[in-house]
Amino acid sequence: MTSKHSLVPANIEQLKPYVPGKTIAEVVEEYQPDQISKLASNENRVGFSKHVYPAIQEALSYAHEYPDPLTKKLTKEIANENGVDQSQVIFGAGSESVLSMLCKTFFLNKQNIVTSNATFIGMYVQAQIRGVKVKKTPLTREYKFDVKALVNAIDDDTKMVYIANPNNPTGTYITTEEFEWLMEHIPSDVMVIMDEAYYEYTYEVNDYPDVLSYNYENVVVLRTFSKGYGLAGFRIGYAIASKEIIGYLYKTKMPFEPTVIAQAAALAAFKDIEFLKNSRSIVKQEKEKLYDFFDQKRVQYIPSIANFVVMVFETEEEAIFFTSTMLKKGVILRRIQAFGLPTCVRVTIGTEKEMEHFKRSFSEVLNR
Repeated sequence: MTSKHSLVPANIEQLKPYVPGKTIAEVVEEYQPDQISKLASNENRVGFSKHVYPAIQEALSYAHEYPDPLTKKLTKEIANENGVDQSQVIFGAGSESVLSMLCKTFFLNKQNIVTSNATFIGMYVQAQIRGVKVKKTPLTREYKFDVKALVNAIDDDTKMVYIANPNNPTGTYITTEEFEWLMEHIPSDVMVIMDEAYYEYTYEVNDYPDVLSYNYENVVVLRTFSKGYGLAGFRIGYAIASKEIIGYLYKTKMPFEPTVIAQAAALAAFKDIEFLKNSRSIVKQEKEKLYDFFDQKRVQYIPSIANFVVMVFETEEEAIFFTSTMLKKGVILRRIQAFGLPTCVRVTIGTEKEMEHFKRSFSEVLNR
């Protein structure tokens, strides 16, 4: 009989499967709270554009056919919006799918990727699936990527540098000055992945780098429709890079993703500028009110440019108590010990009603 250890490589056997937080249905069944506020997954709590509904309805009429493998309509819109050629854009079933393509396409055995502690878990997983070593550098005291530490960690076997900007889970970012310094010191044969999943929330940040304007041949920008556009359940994201890099990615891309429905929904959502402005405005207002609340309650937190804020507790036990007790009151939050921050809890910015529920429950749980 074949032993289980011979069925898969060691890197896969050691891989821990993704463990999602509780769903709304699970919380209702277990605790029967009066109200549910799902503030754990950084979704757009406003929802998505009303124009998505008729677009989906129309797409259903031809959903028995395979989707456009080149996502041509969306590719044209994204290319025009960002001032790049259509040959520089590729879509996948979420930006994590494109990240998987990058790892699958460009890594060889014994190569490594340089990144930071406390960043997007999906990157660690994709690297481990390929048997690639992940070299993690510490965050700064301000919970930011340390660009000098990243550069110092690069060696002859480094294939990629990965930066989530803004970073998930901290909501911090590298500035234009830091990005320029980084690119001056990174070898041109090292690929730089700039994961901009929360890009839509950076519109008022004056020193946020306009990465695409530099036209670096070794930079790949990842973006998604899951956050600002509210299409997390549709699974659609994309990359913008040089024509050469995109050409190689098409060789390893699953041929028929994203789906017909996802492409139609994203196209409609992308064209609704007013929805994006409105949902961003709600996030801005509710985040500012949350900062005021935390200041009044003397809660340590990490200022964020994204649609979430991280609370910092003194001990891991306090973080565990807070999230578990809030859950019983119907407030679903995310402990981020899996990211390497065991004393921290991430709070997605929700609607006014959801945030009032959070604050009311907070006061009951911590007696502040």
